[in-house]
Amino acid sequence: MKTLICGSMAYDTIMVFKDQFKKHILPEQIHILNVAFLVPEMRREYGGCAGNIAYNLQLLGGQPLIMATVGDDFAPYASRLEKLGLSQNHIRHVADSFTGQAFITTDLDDNQITAFHPGAMGHSHLNSVAQAQEVSLGIVSPDGREGMLQHALEFADLGIPFVFDPGQGMPMFSGAELLRFVEQATYVTVNDYEAKLLQDKTGKSLKEIAARVKALIVTLGGDGSLIHADGKEIAIPTPKPDAIVDPTGCGDAYRAGLLYGIQRDWDWETTGRLASLMGSLKIASRGGQNHKYSRMELADLYKRHFGSRIEL
Repeated sequence: MKTLICGSMAYDTIMVFKDQFKKHILPEQIHILNVAFLVPEMRREYGGCAGNIAYNLQLLGGQPLIMATVGDDFAPYASRLEKLGLSQNHIRHVADSFTGQAFITTDLDDNQITAFHPGAMGHSHLNSVAQAQEVSLGIVSPDGREGMLQHALEFADLGIPFVFDPGQGMPMFSGAELLRFVEQATYVTVNDYEAKLLQDKTGKSLKEIAARVKALIVTLGGDGSLIHADGKEIAIPTPKPDAIVDPTGCGDAYRAGLLYGIQRDWDWETTGRLASLMGSLKIASRGGQNHKYSRMELADLYKRHFGSRIEL
């Protein structure tokens, strides 16, 4: 059972600001904002929503297929995917473009300010869901605008259940377009801020949105997550991480857990707990793809945190 992951592939340039943004951004002067953050720590990581989700899903033993568009600078990332054994059959090279580039500054409160250059993502509509074979589940995560619209429609037309994960791409869409995504999707996942934005743009409450899908998942950072399904609201705790090092990619790790549980037809409590564990494990390491666990280790960690064992 293969999972088609439509989304971005990107290089993440991650910088750490050894202070709090709130001390340097004056709300009353926001109309003339002009700030510079000294960032003595900087590194470049492999990232992008599709890359991060696929990496985590493979750790769990899933079968991810990445569908994305990349630029002329993709060779180092391609080499990495080859070493990881992740298929590149549906990764399209767009000449004379850059692979997506995220420039992320994180403060001591784990707040982030991100600038993103989409590059080749603007051509994501050149890929078609129908090109992938043996797919039983999909996800539409942040990508080029036209690509996200097209891939959601293709999943729906082909009868393939999929997760709509608008993420930071939500501002690209009108309320009517977001409602269309919800109607096409089988599941919707957002964080708490995105949940508020989704309600504001669509004019629909979370209860109304949840009624249109099998499950609406809202992540709450360190406070866990809420899964709205079958007319119920299921609270999922977050395991205490060994350390809080870098939040970059935690949401993608969570979504990999969701996809794995859905593929296995697990109940929502088990699926949510696995997803929450994946996010908690990710935050203890730098970058979106540097944490390494065997399936046995992940099963043992699940039992340690939640008291029951799962078979991965």
